[in-house]
Amino acid sequence: MLDRVLDLYNDLERHRIMLSFKGELTPELVTALLGLVERKMDLIERDQRVRKRVFNVVMECLQNLYHHNTQRAEQDLTAPRTEEAQGVVMIAQADKGYSVLTGNFMAGGDVDRLKEHLDHVNALGPDELRDLYKEKLADGRYSDSGGGGLGLIEIARKSGHKLEYGFVPFDTQSTFFSLNVNVSA
Repeated sequence: MLDRVLDLYNDLERHRIMLSFKGELTPELVTALLGLVERKMDLIERDQRVRKRVFNVVMECLQNLYHHNTQRAEQDLTAPRTEEAQGVVMIAQADKGYSVLTGNFMAGGDVDRLKEHLDHVNALGPDELRDLYKEKLADGRYSDSGGGGLGLIEIARKSGHKLEYGFVPFDTQSTFFSLNVNVSA
């Protein structure tokens, strides 16, 4: 097992991974991860606007992971759940910017609604995203998780790119959702 640590290190270096985390997110951990990202970006990125955009995208992605993470459904519903809700986040330097990748389990029944929202956000240009953001702010409605539905809109606005996403069915009740956000330097 110890020889795999070097292999992991080399893989992270080869893919230019700045930060990689897998596990349960708490508010304290989100704050700590954001601090790490901010310090790392201060060291490697000269352009303050790019640093700010990357930081804002990471913040929104971590908030989404924290608020929308669902425990994986167990096959036997009578058995006690022993596994905590899991999420993963990676931030990598790309040739022309940065990639923020996240993944988490979600209820399979929510996939269509999320896909529809992502496709809608991806279909909009910068001005339309700004208008949708303002509209969502003004309507004052909140989702079950307490948000106003602004997270993905803000991520698309700050990144300036379409959101890449995927859904992988896990079992009869759970799906793993992956999001890749590219931020140009």
